[in-house]
Amino acid sequence: MKKWNIPKPIEPDIASALNEYPSVIQQILANRGKCTPEAAYEYFHPQPRQDEDLQLMSGMKPAVDRILKAIERGEKVAIYGDYDVDGVTATALLVEALTHLGGSVSAYIPDRFEEGYGINKDALAKLKAEGVSLVISVDCGVRSIAEAAYSHTIGLDLIITDHHTPQAEVPAALAVIDPKLDNDLYPFKYLAGVGVAYKLVRALFIHAHRLEELGERWLDLVAIGSVADMAPLEDENRYLVRAGLEVIHKTDRVGLQELCQVAGIQLQSVDSTSIGFTIGPRLNAAGRLDNALIAYDLLTETVREKAGELASRLNQLNQERQVETRNVVEQATTMIDGVEDRGLLLYAVSPDFSEGIVGLAAARLMEKYYRPVVVGTDQGETIRCSCRSIPEVDITSLLDECADLMIHHGGHRAAAGFTILAKHFPELKQRMEGSAERILAGKELVATINVEMVIKLEDVKANLYDALQMMQPTGYGNPASYFVIEKLRLKTGKIVGQDGRHLKLWLTNGFNSINAIAFGFGSMLTELQKSTYADYLFTIDKNEYNGNIDYQMNVKDIHITPAG
Repeated sequence: MKKWNIPKPIEPDIASALNEYPSVIQQILANRGKCTPEAAYEYFHPQPRQDEDLQLMSGMKPAVDRILKAIERGEKVAIYGDYDVDGVTATALLVEALTHLGGSVSAYIPDRFEEGYGINKDALAKLKAEGVSLVISVDCGVRSIAEAAYSHTIGLDLIITDHHTPQAEVPAALAVIDPKLDNDLYPFKYLAGVGVAYKLVRALFIHAHRLEELGERWLDLVAIGSVADMAPLEDENRYLVRAGLEVIHKTDRVGLQELCQVAGIQLQSVDSTSIGFTIGPRLNAAGRLDNALIAYDLLTETVREKAGELASRLNQLNQERQVETRNVVEQATTMIDGVEDRGLLLYAVSPDFSEGIVGLAAARLMEKYYRPVVVGTDQGETIRCSCRSIPEVDITSLLDECADLMIHHGGHRAAAGFTILAKHFPELKQRMEGSAERILAGKELVATINVEMVIKLEDVKANLYDALQMMQPTGYGNPASYFVIEKLRLKTGKIVGQDGRHLKLWLTNGFNSINAIAFGFGSMLTELQKSTYADYLFTIDKNEYNGNIDYQMNVKDIHITPAG
């Protein structure tokens, strides 16, 4: 059972200071530490950093000088991206921006299955042979020590832009731009890879004396990549995503229009949730099951017929991805449950697991068991793994402690990946388990859900929903507001969904009733029917059908009180 963290009611002096906002917003602001009018204003009116701050990014000046020189000379430039949504949007952004500035630019995104993650020497050699003289990485490269040295050896200039956690040694590239570098002074450290690429573009337009041409260009890509990569929606990211959503609502990017059409969502209503759960997964499906260039081609396509075909292909790949993910999760669950003496870290490795799916499976399993999870593909001599972790464990830090055992590794605090020789895998597991035991000593590992406040059923209405829209965009780092209503009785309930995993409920407090949808709670129907009442944790959904507007509970967790 998950633990609900319900905060104390807001202090009267804080409520007084925030009295221009509705009472529920006052409580939410206090829960997020925004307890003064100034802090609340900054939260609701996020701003980008000043352009003067761009010079604080380590490597920015030499990168800008070299790129503008390449454009002036007509050199061939390649943008080397990652195969996830962050990398694909960053690649599209830089290709379009440098082309707009007059550059001769091409995109290179490695094949996940043939080349693996990050910069590789064969790709650099291929680009050199094609006449490319400058390679700019996006969303990868900050740990590519050997590859940067190789690019120098073959006479290929390399600029690295990334947002992942670097190692102590920084690649010897012509320039390295990453806000997480120790010597980087840029005040916001949590841009997505596409956010870093956008900052480079701003610097280029400024130095080219063409800033007025930039406007809101490419903020749609910044929003999509930032949300899909779970960049925290705080500080500058809130501005970038909010502004990017406005661009999406009026976009003339035909690929995005066609993708929304096949996904069944209105372009004008796209928000961070629809990016995270509808747009992002379809773009990601290309790199997971086929080739990420399909997603890149969609975002950059200008012919509607071709864009429609690409959107349909991505939709099909996403459906296949959903099926494969369920299969891997089921197999991995059986493997994990079959281990009698499980440690703090959970492992599931099989030659049958697709490399493109293991990260998704690890995320599902981490939520199920609330433990760091490693899911991998056994390739014989080597094993490629994806990791997902709980807040208590920095998984990339654990991998760093075992760097001597691995061929490649890297990532974030909550998500990482690595490649290792199979013969070293048992030692890796042993050493990581020891590190986890040290870090987690004395800690109770229970998934905790932060609740905004306990409300009454009668509070779930239009003015509450409308007030909550002030908090947008929501997502990682600025979560949607969860509420609790206590002691609701079940009037009727039924299992819904093709696989019977979900519940449609009609709940009452004895005086009023409300609809509720509970995704993933299908197995609880019998227990709910036998119970006296239950407490429900939920978000609020707005439904519009045939001109009618209704508000329902989107249930995220249930605490049942048994009958009697």
